[in-house]
Amino acid sequence: MLFQWGLRKKQQEGTIQLAMGEDKSGQAQDVPKEPLDTALDVNIRIIQKTTGNSSDVVIRRFTLGQERTISAVLIFTDGLADEKNVYEFLLEPLLAANIPFSLPPNDIFTFVEQKLAAVGGVQRVTQWFDLFLSLMSGATIILMDGVPIALSASTKGGEHRSIQEPATQLAIRGPREGFTESIRTNTAMIRRRIKNPNLWLETMKIGEVTQTDVAIMYIKGIANDEIVEEVKKRLRRIHIDSILESGYIEQLIEDQTFTTFPTTYHTERPDVVAANLLEGRVAVLVDGTPFVLLAPSVFIQFFQAVEDYYARFDIATALRFLRVLVFFISIVAPSIYVAVTTFHQEMIPTQLVIAIAAQREAVPFPAFVEAVIMEVTFEILREAGVRLPRAIGQAVSIVGALVIGQAAVEAGFVSSAMVIVVSITAIASFATPSFAIAISARLIRFLLMFLAALFGFYGIIMGILWMTIHLCSLRSFGVPYMSPLAPFIPSNFGDTIFRVPTWAFKDRPRLMNQTNIIREGENQRPQPPDQDKKKNEEEQQ
Repeated sequence: MLFQWGLRKKQQEGTIQLAMGEDKSGQAQDVPKEPLDTALDVNIRIIQKTTGNSSDVVIRRFTLGQERTISAVLIFTDGLADEKNVYEFLLEPLLAANIPFSLPPNDIFTFVEQKLAAVGGVQRVTQWFDLFLSLMSGATIILMDGVPIALSASTKGGEHRSIQEPATQLAIRGPREGFTESIRTNTAMIRRRIKNPNLWLETMKIGEVTQTDVAIMYIKGIANDEIVEEVKKRLRRIHIDSILESGYIEQLIEDQTFTTFPTTYHTERPDVVAANLLEGRVAVLVDGTPFVLLAPSVFIQFFQAVEDYYARFDIATALRFLRVLVFFISIVAPSIYVAVTTFHQEMIPTQLVIAIAAQREAVPFPAFVEAVIMEVTFEILREAGVRLPRAIGQAVSIVGALVIGQAAVEAGFVSSAMVIVVSITAIASFATPSFAIAISARLIRFLLMFLAALFGFYGIIMGILWMTIHLCSLRSFGVPYMSPLAPFIPSNFGDTIFRVPTWAFKDRPRLMNQTNIIREGENQRPQPPDQDKKKNEEEQQ
């Protein structure tokens, strides 16, 4: 439940005491909402008491009208409201207003609402909870003496980060703009790409303390209604104090919690969100973060880069094959080295075996311990490079890779072959487009190394089989995680490891929507002009 503000009036010394309400045990409990008072001074004292006389809550007293004057107050939060709009479109018209003497106080309030408030989003507020929610959201509150109603005018503003190129999803070809921390800026960037009234947006507030704006966006008629309702149901089920980033939402609405694989896709590119909305997915936008969630998500989606759809299909297919290959390498490369050097030396060419044996002769640790040391060291260096400032982080990465690696080999802690294997694994993990799936590979890598140290190649096969079974058991909002590979859907197979030409994208993903699956017309394949027809036209001319 939302926090509700309770008022308990006391006549002692003419003050008003604010209370949340207490039960017999002394614990705080919810109390019913209370209406505003008719006395302007009483309402001002309640606002000052509730906000702790915060210096950023601006309370501007003024006299409404010129001939007939009424005491009023204008309240807004500095930094959340656009101060220029507050003074230019609210305060100046109110000061210059000419109010007829025949109007009673309630009619004066209607006069102000309809003729003087020259901004959008004007609404009446009668409850304290709604008043404080509007005030802390950037609206301006107008209170008049003798009227137990407040006027909330939309004056949201303040400083926001400008639209910039996304830092986590760089593309060689494509738009250069990315989402910002403003939810309205983000929805506008999506609407610029999909100019259709069927693009619906529904907003709710989640977080009992933060009251964070969370919006879901989908295309009516393309998105599956059952999936949309499931997303709404999971969002309404959230009862938490704070929502500070979309990661909070992601962890509270996912199907399976005990898995290393992400079942919800996140992106900060508007073109990626628009493309997924056109496939029937639902976007979840959270105010205060540039990362937008997309649901449902499938496994193969994390290996697709945005420029795959901007480049030729043969180039995109080759790059996707490469990404899947490097993902597999990042998982099994260290475990294969451990298995081969521990159990299966006969599978290595003789000269290579002799070279590896000569390198490992001075190493005091078994291959598994050697691999764990190098992998943990690399993870430490990677975290240090990420957390430190950019210039220092790059220097730490270079020093760690060159100096520490070379010193470890010369000191006899690890072999040169292990350094090569770990380096290839690190580069392969960086080549994965999605950071979320790359983290999953980092964790599974240690499990496969442990199984390889116990059972050799048999342990690696056991681990890969377990991983495959686990992937096939996952769901994302009811959609199989491995679709369209398992279950196999031939009509959607052209956008998996392969990428068919754009003119062959005839059907949307069938598990997203069963009703509106056609997304392009017939005969979209480009063809050269008919030479005979062109020759006849030239002869007739």
